[in-house]
Amino acid sequence: MVHPDTATARVVDRLTAKLERATRARTGLPEPQVLVIAPGFEFAFGDRAQRFEAASVGKVMTATLAFQLAEQGRIDLEAPITGLVPEAEWAGLFVTDGVDRAAEVTLAMLLSHTSGVADYFEGRARGTAPFVNSLVAESDRLFTPSDLLDFSQKYQEPVAKPGARFSYSDTGFVLAARAIEEAGGASLADQLHARIFTPVGMADSCLLFHSMPGGGASTDRPAEDLDLAALWLGRTDDPRNELSRARALSCDWGGGGVVSTVDDLVRFSVAWHSEALVSEASRRRMTDAPHRFRPGIRYGTGAMRLHYGGFSPFLAGLPHLTGHLGVTGAHLFGDAGSGIHLAMNFHSTREMYRSFRTHIDLVRAALRVSR
Repeated sequence: MVHPDTATARVVDRLTAKLERATRARTGLPEPQVLVIAPGFEFAFGDRAQRFEAASVGKVMTATLAFQLAEQGRIDLEAPITGLVPEAEWAGLFVTDGVDRAAEVTLAMLLSHTSGVADYFEGRARGTAPFVNSLVAESDRLFTPSDLLDFSQKYQEPVAKPGARFSYSDTGFVLAARAIEEAGGASLADQLHARIFTPVGMADSCLLFHSMPGGGASTDRPAEDLDLAALWLGRTDDPRNELSRARALSCDWGGGGVVSTVDDLVRFSVAWHSEALVSEASRRRMTDAPHRFRPGIRYGTGAMRLHYGGFSPFLAGLPHLTGHLGVTGAHLFGDAGSGIHLAMNFHSTREMYRSFRTHIDLVRAALRVSR
């Protein structure tokens, strides 16, 4: 019989070897940042102390703020957005067939990507280049939430009538974050620090360009001051695509502007799954995931749920971890039943496939040694 400590050591060695091979194959990229914990097990790889831009992982935190306010009776998730933010911010975003349907749009629809609003980040644009092109072309531009809404208002059309279908939208999350600011009586950054970062002990986290770790005001060049990990948009053989110091990252606000570390993200996952941040009823609603995002990935109200059998039938027995992805290969997922929580950063929009292979290896290893 193999001693449990010996078995764990072998699992750690295998995981380390796989990640070392992945690092060698990642031309021009730093090694991945990885942390997974489970009962009696912890595995880390890469620089777990270096902060990175967590991209859309931050959506689950924005949604958490909305549910906290709803639990306190300060906001109604089913209320029309027309009564939650000024008209200038929603005007023109929901006009279909010549009818303005903004009064049909609720905060819950924005958080579940069913409002029909366009997506400024990756959606089609008319009369101008796609927004994502500006991240490289205007890398030193500082975007405000109003700029992001303005892009959809000027250059995009709704993709559907409110409630008609699921369509992922960063524009919707900007509106949701603005509703959170109005209802919470404080900036998104201040509410993140007061309601999530400080209570959970996320001392290394902040909202990029809006705060610094600890909750202080942002510096003029926060990405440089925080020494953020490399972030690549597309091809890694073009130095212009390394955007970790770009002021244009300010485009990722309510939909994912959180800067964090793998340790801080795991702290959030543990707290969120243990009902330290929202009630069990809120957590169930966030993770009740009727919408298909990608094969194996379902979407609820501000959170994703993984159905590994959608990746391969051989993975169907794995637990349904919940959390969120970021477009740069950032992961944050956890599961209260198994006690598995994992956070990763793969630094690049081209690393999603490799990041999921690693994710699956981590989950299977954690189940093997923590039982």
